[in-house]
This record gives sequence, C-alpha cells and structure tokens, in this order.
Amino acid sequence: MPATKKKSSQAASQPWLHQQGNEIQHFGQLRQFPVALSYDARMYSCERLNQVLADTQILYALYKKHHWLMRGPTFYQLHLLLDKHAGEQIELIDTLAERVQTLGGIAVGDPRHVAELTRVPRPPDGAEEVPAMLSRLLEAHEMILQDTHDAAARVMEQGDDGTNDLLVSDIIRTNELEAWFLAEHLVDTPLVRTEEEARAAANGRR
Repeated sequence: MPATKKKSSQAASQPWLHQQGNEIQHFGQLRQFPVALSYDARMYSCERLNQVLADTQILYALYKKHHWLMRGPTFYQLHLLLDKHAGEQIELIDTLAERVQTLGGIAVGDPRHVAELTRVPRPPDGAEEVPAMLSRLLEAHEMILQDTHDAAARVMEQGDDGTNDLLVSDIIRTNELEAWFLAEHLVDTPLVRTEEEARAAANGRR
C-alpha cells in the first residue's frame, strides 16, 4: 500500500480533539417551534420549568447525599428508600429538561448554573443527624410543591396545557407521595407496646 494512502486512512480514523465553537443559543433565548403556543407563553413556561428543574436537581443531589450518609437503626430501610426517591427525581429532571427543549428553550444543566438558580438552602458539607436529614428533604419538597402549584395554574392561564399536565401529573404527584413517605419516618410512635400499655405496666411494677 502506498505511504500516502496509508496516511490518509489513519487520518480518517483520528478523532478531532479539543474543538471549540460558538454558543449557538443563549440561555433564556427561544427557538421557534410549531407547537401552537405563543412566544410569550413558551418563554414564561421555560422560566418556570427551569426554576423547578434547578430545585429538583438539588433535591436529587440531597437524596443521594443522605442516602450515602444514612446511619442508625433505620439505616437499611432509609438507605433504600432515599435511593428509590433519588431515582424518581432523576426521571423528573429528564422530563422537565425535555419539556423546556420541546418549547424551544435551553434547560439548565450545568451544576454550577443550577447552584446559581436554586432556592433550596445548601446543607452542611458533613453529616447531619437523621431527623435533620429527613426534615431538610421535606422542606425541599414543600418548596418545590409550592412553586409548582403556582406555576401549574399560571401556565394554564397562558394556554400551555402540556406544561400544566407535566407539573400536575408528574412533579406534584411524585413530590407529594415522596413527602408522605418521609414524613411518616418522623412520627415518634411506639413500636412494640402502646403508651397506655406501657403506663399500665409501669404502674403495676410500683
């Protein structure tokens, strides 16, 4: 084989590395798609969706952090539960991001950008006590739910039925269910005997 042909073949299989390019769409800008929604309606929906998306990405990260750092007698069940919820949250992240893209926007994706947008408070870098971990997750859920209820009503006024359906059917219902599961772990309830039985037993021993 001629040397020139061999060299050409090798070049064809070599990846073009370290490429840089222009930013072709800025965050906050919309492309025009034929989705039967006005520019203003799509812009408003993208803004609200990106806020929920940023907060949901932080909630997902909190779930993974607390899943790893869980401890104590309820370690096993909470370790598994928090990982299950994290899996559900990451599905919501993808659903939210794809809705933004469907409307012609840019979904917030870089964690550093997410940190600039989120309203969920930052936790300590170390481990908190288990009830504090669960309470922090519940507060994030409630923050997302409050924002999503308002966003769902307002995008409906704009005629964006698809975003309303996503927010209600996916975001609200999933977060409500996960909040319920977490909240039940913070109920200080007897596990073996009722309080009445415990008092009776204590009085009988006196």
